[in-house]
Amino acid sequence: MNIVILGPGAIGRLWAYQLHKAGHQVALWGTQPAGEYCLIQDDLPPITLAYNQPSTLEHADLLLVCVKAWQVATALLPLLDKLAPQTILLFIHNGMGALDTLTEQLSNYPLLMATTTHGALKQGAHHVMHTGQGTTQLGAVNAQGERCDFLVDVLNHAFSPVLWTENIHHALWQKLAINCAINPLTAINNCRNGELMKANYQPLIKSLIAEIVSVMQAEKIPVDQQALSESICRVIEATSDNYSSMQQDVAHQRPTEIDFITGYVIKKAAQHGLAVPVNQSLYRHIHSLQQRWIP
Repeated sequence: MNIVILGPGAIGRLWAYQLHKAGHQVALWGTQPAGEYCLIQDDLPPITLAYNQPSTLEHADLLLVCVKAWQVATALLPLLDKLAPQTILLFIHNGMGALDTLTEQLSNYPLLMATTTHGALKQGAHHVMHTGQGTTQLGAVNAQGERCDFLVDVLNHAFSPVLWTENIHHALWQKLAINCAINPLTAINNCRNGELMKANYQPLIKSLIAEIVSVMQAEKIPVDQQALSESICRVIEATSDNYSSMQQDVAHQRPTEIDFITGYVIKKAAQHGLAVPVNQSLYRHIHSLQQRWIP
């Protein structure tokens, strides 16, 4: 397939390398001048990919959107008139709600979303480290996307395991809950994920989970509080040496995805008349940190 990766951050680089290695024609699109891009994963041989070449968009079978949730509209909308109407748009980002304001502009394209637990860390301008083996879940956002379940085989061949889910919304909520428990706390405390296993964090995490579960139940998302707690614990242990994306954003004074993670939970809680004070407190804390470098 002809595949363009929009947003060569950590996850974008990881998928680009793996898809190229699997034999696909992969190109990148980002914010740097057009040319070629040398990409290295771990200690594997470097590869060279086209970068910001308009012809790659025109011939794209698949656009893999890997920018941050708050960047989706700004990054994607200028490219739509360069894409064929049958181009598949697949979104991989943390958080939920990034497509809520784009329904009309994207209605003619096959839309899919994915959530992945692979760990990736940028090292310099062209290098990515695969820091944790994970699983990717893929599902349709609209009727056109439902006809694209063949992508599971395509992606599995490149970077397994990849699973098709009939309700990606449920999987996205599960990932959101995990992010709500890990990302703000690691960003505020400037720590690796594994620090959250310490006893002093447990009452706070328990309260966070209880609030999130109440919102998920109101949204009719299947959830068991004990099972979710165990899942969050497993992720913390499996990624104990990793820094969360939000911790990295705060450490490097970049905008975070807090509005699409904790902020999304708060928005849905308000719609159902639910109080989520612990999530509100973390949300305000992250925004107070961001205000130091974002006017």
